[in-house]
Amino acid sequence: MYNIEITIKNIDLKFISNDKLFSPKNIDIGTLSMIDEVNFENENKILDLGCGYGVVGILAAKIIGENKVVMCDIDSEAVEASKNNAVLNNVSNISIVQSDGLKSIIDKDFSMILSNPPYHTDFSVAKHFIESGFYKLTLNGKFIMVTKRLDWYKNKLSSVFGGVKVKEKNGYYIFISEKRNMLDSNKLKKRLKKENRDTLKSMKSNKKNYK
Repeated sequence: MYNIEITIKNIDLKFISNDKLFSPKNIDIGTLSMIDEVNFENENKILDLGCGYGVVGILAAKIIGENKVVMCDIDSEAVEASKNNAVLNNVSNISIVQSDGLKSIIDKDFSMILSNPPYHTDFSVAKHFIESGFYKLTLNGKFIMVTKRLDWYKNKLSSVFGGVKVKEKNGYYIFISEKRNMLDSNKLKKRLKKENRDTLKSMKSNKKNYK
């Protein structure tokens, strides 16, 4: 078990972590880099997607109010740690749920979604985060993500949101996409299906070339 004490945006925070969680001994540099690029405002409603032990969501709750923040993670250990850390930081009324990506998230009125996805594996998790996240945002809502990889994320966010801003910081890439129009859901679904078909064709073609 690890005790972490840190000041972020002039707010003193405490976290308890363990070896079963991501970046247990210190708060991940990527997460801190992403937070540096975010202005939390009172009118925001925020989703901390893949919350880990709760750094982003708890910080946001301290700034804008705990009733304006939802946190989720697929890992029950992370959800439990986030709940304990919320109590530790006096934001015990925050909504923290176990969810496979956004599958258990009912709300569709977030003004900001923040995520540090598992980018060391395949892209299926990030793909779900981005595609589903679009529908959970309000008009002009922002989807903000941090990773160590550039091309795939830049292309995917551009495809779904119609554009993306990228900033490199501390060896990480911070992506910011904005939902600029209420794109017809059927049009987006058709576009994504076409992308998936093209990807499968490319994979099959590559396999043939290696035979």
